[in-house]
Amino acid sequence: MGKQRKGKLPIARGPNAVIVTAMRRRKTRQAADSTHSWSVLRHPLEPQSIFSQDRVEAIHQAALDVLQNLGIKVLLPEAIELFAKHGAAVSGDMLRIGSDMVEAALASAPQSFTLHAPNPARNLQVTPGQLIFTPGGGCPNVSDAIRGRRPGDMASYQDAVRLMQSFDVIHKLTPAPEPQDIPVHLRHYAMMQTQMGLGDKAVTVYGRGRQQVQECFEIIQTALGLSAAEFSDAPYCSTVINTNSPRMLDKPMAQALIDFARAGQMCIVTPFCLAGAMAPITIAGALTLQHAEALAAITLNQLAKPGAPVMYGGFGSNVDMKSGAPSFGTPEHIQMSIGSGQLARHIGLPWRSAAGAAANTNDMQATHETVMSLWGCLQANATMVIHAAGWLEGGLTFGFEKFIQDIEALQAIAHLCKPVAADAAAIGLDAIEQVAPGGHFFETDQTLNNYSTAFLEPINADLSNFGTWQKNGALTAEARATAKWQAILHDLTAPPGAQERVGRVEAMIARFTQAGGAPILE
Repeated sequence: MGKQRKGKLPIARGPNAVIVTAMRRRKTRQAADSTHSWSVLRHPLEPQSIFSQDRVEAIHQAALDVLQNLGIKVLLPEAIELFAKHGAAVSGDMLRIGSDMVEAALASAPQSFTLHAPNPARNLQVTPGQLIFTPGGGCPNVSDAIRGRRPGDMASYQDAVRLMQSFDVIHKLTPAPEPQDIPVHLRHYAMMQTQMGLGDKAVTVYGRGRQQVQECFEIIQTALGLSAAEFSDAPYCSTVINTNSPRMLDKPMAQALIDFARAGQMCIVTPFCLAGAMAPITIAGALTLQHAEALAAITLNQLAKPGAPVMYGGFGSNVDMKSGAPSFGTPEHIQMSIGSGQLARHIGLPWRSAAGAAANTNDMQATHETVMSLWGCLQANATMVIHAAGWLEGGLTFGFEKFIQDIEALQAIAHLCKPVAADAAAIGLDAIEQVAPGGHFFETDQTLNNYSTAFLEPINADLSNFGTWQKNGALTAEARATAKWQAILHDLTAPPGAQERVGRVEAMIARFTQAGGAPILE
């Protein structure tokens, strides 16, 4: 396999390279990320609104009107047949879906369910009011200050999963950066091995063709030692379903909606509507289109299997009207997040939003865009916030320094989720009494009893004065983030149970690989 850096898995060199063996040989040791546990978060603030309730109902009705009178284009014959069987009007690949079908789908879709992880302690309650953070997903490139920007490869994907695993405030694993040194017909094996072998959080499966999806289901079921009934009775993985705005559902996404539903696995339905480009330029218009597309996809999912776990999703923002490039962290992005939350609550489903950054590098713009969009998700009471850490270039690049700096923001939000004490001890009349006017509180009993836990300690920020900062090397936030991710990855190994999980699927993946892998479309 070639020479390895200390603490790293071997880099996959070709389509038949086996990465599991190295995973199984490694000892189990894991570093704690902080003294806090943020594995379960609830929203600390009431959801905000940009529309009155009658306007939310008007947008919902307009979306139903779009589906019934304008229709949606569906490219998968199997999906067209399923819609037609339940009463949709079909003209070629254009479907008109009645509001009765949509309402029936919304009635059968569960409002709450549990997304299971390889480690049961990492299971996620998917329910309104919960706050789930997942890192940037789907990025073809990767960037860090040591090796620069480059196409994603197996080594960088393994490192990214290690980073995702290392922080409690990251609740779920995502596919980024994609290992492009692995051919696409074999890539799903490597990505499943990596998620199972280096993490124990809930996993992601791409909806890239029926054979790939079914093989991933078999890998998960075997790795976790589940019977077929146990696997189908509860979701053990999720996929993101993106519609092709405006008003189109392509073959792999429609097929995934059907296959995941029938297997009892979780679909996160997410139109990507950019106002002014693939959606109307107004916030209300873009949300109307987003809502229509999401309702159509949810309906197909529930037609395939009523009661299948599904999330309403919205990832909407605006484009720059000079360049046509997507923008994130803008006022419009925040408004669309808040409006999406109102629509999700209107139909009674848990929902997915997203942070994001259009910046081309890890600079002030990148931080501003991500933090502003995170606050929009917080105000919107999003159940799941995707792309919450590491996302650059509108999703084209996963940045290691960006990931660390975003974790700082996520931990601050997580700290807000803690209840604020207001009992007699917290109000602190005794402490106030101990300090004379003009004095200080450093030595009060209240301070001495609480100083080590009262405030959130930063993981990357430097709070020393200028002289001390300069004496210590005058490191920038990015330089500190570089040192942080390097320290985390140094000799970090898999969590307990991971070796056993990949061991159970080693022969299966070898057999799948020998048979030639699986195409992304049949």
